[in-house]
Amino acid sequence: MNPSPRALILSLMLGAESRGGGVLGARELLAACALFGVPESTVRVTLTRAVAGGLMRVPRRGSYALGPEARALADEVHRWRRTASLITPWAGDWIAVHVGATGRSDRVALRARERAFGLLGMAEFERGLHLRPNNLCGGAGSLRQRLQALVPAGTDIGTVFLLQDLSDADTQRAHGLWDTSALDHAYRDTTARLCAWLDDYSRLALDRAARESFTLGHDAIRQLMFDPLLPAPLIDHGARERFMQAVVRFDDAGQAIWQRFLTAARQQDPRDRFPVTPHPLDQETAP
Repeated sequence: MNPSPRALILSLMLGAESRGGGVLGARELLAACALFGVPESTVRVTLTRAVAGGLMRVPRRGSYALGPEARALADEVHRWRRTASLITPWAGDWIAVHVGATGRSDRVALRARERAFGLLGMAEFERGLHLRPNNLCGGAGSLRQRLQALVPAGTDIGTVFLLQDLSDADTQRAHGLWDTSALDHAYRDTTARLCAWLDDYSRLALDRAARESFTLGHDAIRQLMFDPLLPAPLIDHGARERFMQAVVRFDDAGQAIWQRFLTAARQQDPRDRFPVTPHPLDQETAP
């Protein structure tokens, strides 16, 4: 399933930032969105709304960059390449967030906090109490700062603290908050899928390679961003390491493909129209 126009454009801008530029022109965005069948009119409406909402800004006429409202999420996305360095040995204690006293009427804030918990690997241990192993650099203080940055200003994030000395029964229950078998399977499955594509993509036409690398890379990076980063022996540490390495290799290849695609888009005659549905190119291969 194709991403929504808003999600697609934000992902394209995040990719531009990771390449060191951070700015894309309207022509590049139109060409990129056309790969996924998004009409020009929809792209322009989406850009206008994103700028009005602070998700995008216009550094110069006809060019776009991420705006202040997208900054916290962008920082989390860019963090994925440093994931391995964020993990520390686990001593068996936990980081806890208690939200029992926070309001539940603000649905926007509630959804933002739930999404933040997902990004931070928190799981609900009992009503109002969320836990994760204390195996990330910076401990509770760092997690508190990240949580605060991921929710709307003024949102009550609850009480963040370290938790130790759970009973044996509660420790066992805490270990079961995550489906670790599913995590291990996903590591191996995604690694195999990415490596198979990397072995074969040089035969693809540029448009098809750009679209497939975006879709596969977006899903893999999202999987890594929402990975709870559990310590061994809760998960297969070796499988996760291989998965992380495969995502980095894939992203390197994808960035190079998109650099070529966007360069071609910039050089296209502005009187030309970008194809809205380029899917027949799927049948083409490079000579």
